Amino acid sequence: MVEKNLNKFFESFLQKEPLFINKKSLQSNYTPNNVPHRKEQIDLVAGILAPALRSDKPSNIFIYGKTGTGKSLTVTHVCENLNQIAEKNKIPVKFIFLNCKLKRVADTEYRLIAQLIRELGQDVPATGLPTEEIYKIFVNIVEKMDQLLIIVLDEIDQLVKKIGDELLYNLTRLNAELKESQISIIGISNDLLFTDQLDPRVKSSLSEEEIVFPPYNALQLQSILRQRAKLAFKNETLAEGVIEKCAAYAAREHGDARRALELLRVAGEIAERKNLTVIAISHIDEAEDKIERDRILDITTTQPKQFKLALYSMLTVCEKNNHKIFTGEVYESYRDNCARCAVQPLTQRRLSDIIAEFDMLGIINAKTISKGRYGRTREISLAIPLSLVPKVKTLLQESLNL
Repeated sequence: MVEKNLNKFFESFLQKEPLFINKKSLQSNYTPNNVPHRKEQIDLVAGILAPALRSDKPSNIFIYGKTGTGKSLTVTHVCENLNQIAEKNKIPVKFIFLNCKLKRVADTEYRLIAQLIRELGQDVPATGLPTEEIYKIFVNIVEKMDQLLIIVLDEIDQLVKKIGDELLYNLTRLNAELKESQISIIGISNDLLFTDQLDPRVKSSLSEEEIVFPPYNALQLQSILRQRAKLAFKNETLAEGVIEKCAAYAAREHGDARRALELLRVAGEIAERKNLTVIAISHIDEAEDKIERDRILDITTTQPKQFKLALYSMLTVCEKNNHKIFTGEVYESYRDNCARCAVQPLTQRRLSDIIAEFDMLGIINAKTISKGRYGRTREISLAIPLSLVPKVKTLLQESLNL
């Protein structure tokens, strides 16, 4: 009976007119033919990379700006266009794009260099060789290519967070070992303060050219959404005010175009599941709620054990006290929970760093306040919807066996 009902459901789904004609155009990895509102940045990147067409090594570039400000899109757009000209004129230039957020790519120095080797068409063991040996293999392959290699490290801040900045120094110094080939690096970061944390040697060699991407304003976001909506949906699918509402939500989140596009896509999926032919403003509100819930639950389930213990302790203390709490209160609860899980507790200073990371992720609000001669502490309050707290707590309890 269940099988028949399912068959009917899928048959009727196939017969329905879809809302989408090209859903990919609303996804973050889609590269449009033109990139609106980024002409200045496109011209800057193109100007820096152009010497590659004369087989001259371009300067290393460091690009930063908040999430969804068009950094990766701009670099991809410029590199694809430059690559077309290079191929047409038989100029030896090669681009490699790596997303440093992916664990399998960039959680160790070895893995990253091994991935670069794979991108160049060679195979190496996933582990096992000394790091020095993997560098030698990489240098030999690049040297035999006799061409200019441009490596784009997207979310480079995630890479340094995981394995430190020595890798970046090593990469920028490889040109000293190369005679027939050259390497240029483009680093892209969502963290505006990222370069402040780098070793001065790395900073001077990596940041030969720096480009800052400002957030989009609401009108620019509307323009981007209209451009993509034309590609994504059939005519007359969007109700009046939907684009404006999407842009307003994203402008509130520091002008994040990726967020705006995700909102529009999820709103379309919600309307489609309800067998509707028009996406209404109410679907944007539903999409916002769903994305926020999914984001929080995803963060909750993917954090390391110590982070989960810290978050569970904050939730427990907030629930008990029903007011803003302080680092000291959280630390007492955290130590108790560590004992229950047979885990060695971190120092209060390290817990304070974890609290700062949750603040950055938007799970809590943590404000540093001075207590005079008693030092400084963080005043903490929850930033997630109260309706979601029980679900998050349950997930953490199951994960930690509490």
